[in-house]
Amino acid sequence: MGGYVPNTEKERQEMLQAAGYSDMDDLFADIPEEVRLKGELEIPAGMPELSVRREMEKMAGKNRIFPTIFRGAGAYRHYIPAAVTNITSKENFVTAYTPYQAEISQGILQSIFEYQTMICDLTGMDASNASVYDGASAAAEGVSMCQERKRQKVLISQTSSPYVIRTVQTYCHGNGMQVELIPEKDGRTDKEILREQIDAQTACVYIQHPNYYGNLEDAEEIGQIAHEGGAKYVMGVNPVSLGILKTPAEYGADVAVGEGQPMGLPLAFGGPYLGFMACTDKMMRKLPGRIVGQTKDKNGKTGYVLTLQAREQHIRREKASSNICSNQALCALAVTVYLASMGPDGLKEAAVQCVSKAHYLAGELEKIGYRTKNQGNFFHEFVTESRVPAGETLKALEEHGILGGYPLDEHRILWCCTEMNTKEEMDEVIRILKEVQGC
Repeated sequence: MGGYVPNTEKERQEMLQAAGYSDMDDLFADIPEEVRLKGELEIPAGMPELSVRREMEKMAGKNRIFPTIFRGAGAYRHYIPAAVTNITSKENFVTAYTPYQAEISQGILQSIFEYQTMICDLTGMDASNASVYDGASAAAEGVSMCQERKRQKVLISQTSSPYVIRTVQTYCHGNGMQVELIPEKDGRTDKEILREQIDAQTACVYIQHPNYYGNLEDAEEIGQIAHEGGAKYVMGVNPVSLGILKTPAEYGADVAVGEGQPMGLPLAFGGPYLGFMACTDKMMRKLPGRIVGQTKDKNGKTGYVLTLQAREQHIRREKASSNICSNQALCALAVTVYLASMGPDGLKEAAVQCVSKAHYLAGELEKIGYRTKNQGNFFHEFVTESRVPAGETLKALEEHGILGGYPLDEHRILWCCTEMNTKEEMDEVIRILKEVQGC
């Protein structure tokens, strides 16, 4: 770790003289006297590096890291192959900035191109961008792609993540689109209400599949309803679920978005993550942010460049549908390495384990009084309801080093299982909660 070496007094004087000033007061003479700082800052005095390190470690010791986790709600603990961390920690990737100069950024550009290709393979779509900031941003950007002069209304399912809903509402407040929520019915999008809400002003319909409660939506039928009404269909998806579920393209989606964190990124206190975006050929010109294309140089060798960039974000910003012109390159590289390491069979195995373990835990919880609210198919999350307050349930688990599900209200809990959870851990949860329930 490098240390901080300040300028010496002699160096400061040399710089002041070179700039034509006699001292620091002369340098800041144009700043009104009444707003200048008088005296020293009211902050603690500096400490030696070792003392600072000890103080920081003492503060970090207050964090509690749970060895067993049954919580998701948007951020998930999955297995991360060692190759992911090993490759992405290489200095030439960690310190890379932006690939504007293609002639010196071929490696970075190729890694992004490979990422885009894998996202297209995963979603079944025709084109992908180089990623955006996070899954909620991806959803809001996907909705904005669908805006048309005569179609300014967005229908978003109430079973979507609350963070996604709020982000879409924020975007739409700025771009003039109207947001209407499609009510839920038994933990799924109410299709009948959707049929009533959709009209000639509807730009798109957005759902999550699996949704926030873990339930699988009637994604194909919802897509048909959207298209029959002349609207676009935007799907938010869990990428790991695509190891066993149909792709968004097979459901008829025009735009597929999601949070890439489950693919090789640790929980990491909530970030940095990345949002992935993909779409059909017809929507490609509306994709925001960076897109890397493959080409040939004058010698016929394969090369990579930023493409479709002479667009509104850069030259006619008042007509821009997005102000995103960056991407999460290092996180996208982690996703690329993860998918390459896991392969189709590995991703499928992770998805199968998620489903089987979630259903096992749901069945065992049901036996001891935690009634499962999910009445249909679900992926790796499910909701239970119990007479015992959620806080009491979760506190009992925390006392045994287990982070339980996410409390939705006083009696409902959103649980999550991934391939990282063992049968022994799930049986331990049941043993603890039997006592809570008085079984």
